[in-house]
Amino acid sequence: MIQAHVHLCQVLFRGMADDMPLLEWLQRRIWPFEAAHDTKSLRASAELGLLEMMLSGTTTILDMGTVHHYDEVFDACARAGIRCVGGKTMMDAGGGVPKGLKETTKDSLRESDRLHETWAGKASGRLSYAYAPRFILSCTEAVFRGTAERAKANGAKLHSHVAEHPDERVAVRNALGDDDIAIMRKWGFSGPNVILAHGVQLRDDEAELVARDGTSIVHCPSANLKLGSGIARVSDLDDRGVSLALGGDGAPCNNNLDPWVELRHAALLAKIRVSTTSLPAKRAFRLATIDGARALGLADKIGSLEVGKQADVVVTRLDGPHIEPGGDVYSKLVYACTARDVEHVFVDGEHVVRHGEHQRLDRDTVLAASRREAKKLTARADV
Repeated sequence: MIQAHVHLCQVLFRGMADDMPLLEWLQRRIWPFEAAHDTKSLRASAELGLLEMMLSGTTTILDMGTVHHYDEVFDACARAGIRCVGGKTMMDAGGGVPKGLKETTKDSLRESDRLHETWAGKASGRLSYAYAPRFILSCTEAVFRGTAERAKANGAKLHSHVAEHPDERVAVRNALGDDDIAIMRKWGFSGPNVILAHGVQLRDDEAELVARDGTSIVHCPSANLKLGSGIARVSDLDDRGVSLALGGDGAPCNNNLDPWVELRHAALLAKIRVSTTSLPAKRAFRLATIDGARALGLADKIGSLEVGKQADVVVTRLDGPHIEPGGDVYSKLVYACTARDVEHVFVDGEHVVRHGEHQRLDRDTVLAASRREAKKLTARADV
């Protein structure tokens, strides 16, 4: 189970940013909370998110952090045993950005380079880096071009948000005179090493360009629903050959990080968006497995059960009263299974979850730290 777009830094904000559209949600809640993070609160947030995701069967993530303290996230991932592609978010421009998040272009690129050099390849190869300009309204052309040049040289991934909300599209056009996809492509931010979250508002011509470039789009159905962004055209994008993946996004816009919920929503919403024949269960299941691996450039290593691949394996019970008595196995997995059905999780052959218990993270310790640090963080944020 691969989640190709999450924000571990936001897990402590769960339930604290409800009922707002995207731009207001960012400026009034998410950015002030992120600016208030210190090393302890970010560590607690990452550990809580990792505990939740791994117990529910997530073996690999693509994580976008906040501006500061991203060493804490990589360290938490290494200790938890998950496979992580991740990077600090980059924010060197934009209105309404708190002082604690805005950085200079030079500092943003320099810190991202340091993190790449420090962490890529660590934890027995489970960690790798993604340069992560947050989105086009909070980053300069220099950051986008600089990250594209670096990724071409060092093999890192590129990650950002794109075409998420109708109001965001209007703001981008007003500020830059064109849509984000067109501008990012002009700046070199496209291709097989680029993973873009959401894509809810993509037009046909943009979808064709994304498919031709080999850029991946990560579908985040729960977050799209909660923020009122819309229902992504996943079936249409799939028909056009767009590389797709699945992700839970952030706890404040979801409010959980459960891959089974995203999988079910993806399959059901495609039927509302197009027809009842869209995205059948077997096709949907690939979004959470081999498609996610392909988007992250890891399809030769993970994403399917094949001889020679690394053993990232989830063992799921199919004998619950909500799943029995019969039916197609993919139908059971996509429409009936939940996180509570996950029995075992292996990452690179290591038994990291055994009979529903994490073998590296202590549940009580993680929960106590998250409660303690959330109180301190909300006091610092003063929102």
